[in-house]
Amino acid sequence: MDAQIKDIRLEYTDQGTGTPIVLLHAFPLNRTMWAPQIDSFSANFRTIAVDLRGHGGSSQGHTPYTLEDLATDIKDLLDHLTIQQAIFVGLSMGGYILMAFYRLYPDRVKSLVLADTRAQADTPEGRAGRFEMIRTAETQGANAIADIMIPRLLSARTIKTNPELVGKVRAMIIHNPVDTIVADLRAMAERSDSVPLLAQIARPTLVLVGELDHGTPPSDARLMAERIPDARLAILPAAAHVSNLEEPEAFNQSVLSFLESIDSNGVNQ
Repeated sequence: MDAQIKDIRLEYTDQGTGTPIVLLHAFPLNRTMWAPQIDSFSANFRTIAVDLRGHGGSSQGHTPYTLEDLATDIKDLLDHLTIQQAIFVGLSMGGYILMAFYRLYPDRVKSLVLADTRAQADTPEGRAGRFEMIRTAETQGANAIADIMIPRLLSARTIKTNPELVGKVRAMIIHNPVDTIVADLRAMAERSDSVPLLAQIARPTLVLVGELDHGTPPSDARLMAERIPDARLAILPAAAHVSNLEEPEAFNQSVLSFLESIDSNGVNQ
């Protein structure tokens, strides 16, 4: 499906019925990373996975853009779909966008899953690394970015034993235009520190992380879980950064158990 949202066309999957759950993908991937979650969640939820602007089948619109621009795209899509409030799952960059979304539109959020992400802004070293990757993208293209990112996204075991998954991740990366990769990197480098926001999050929250995630490690997840009131923490063994793809059953069960528990307690009615 697609929708014209101001100056861009967003492609999205909309499957199932019930309470809406919106899935926000990682850098530099697209909505197809959520295939295992769409199949699982859509049995009980209206499951919406969006290609962020410039990714997958969505048009790019203007560049540069900010994470707040991407968050506003999502709000505009919800308006288009006449969805007032939704559950949100954001992984990695999707988590950064989710925190920006909550900062701008808290009343649109029913509950949050922050997966393999962090609240802190980039360190000076982290920013320098992003700008170095921008230079690589501009001079060597998306294939070079895939070479850099695959060992950051997937565990060594997966890279060695699951060539099919590695191929899917590579295909998502190289499908992105270089301009989109560059715009994402700039947006992430310039993002706000969300640590002060954490104590203000007044919605049920699950913080989820792969045990082997080196980019946004369990220590970052613990910081968020400790500072968000009544947040829950789940650490998935044997998973690295894209924990939803490496350990999809454990990821899905963690999210669904969380949603069932807050629903049964009357928090999420």
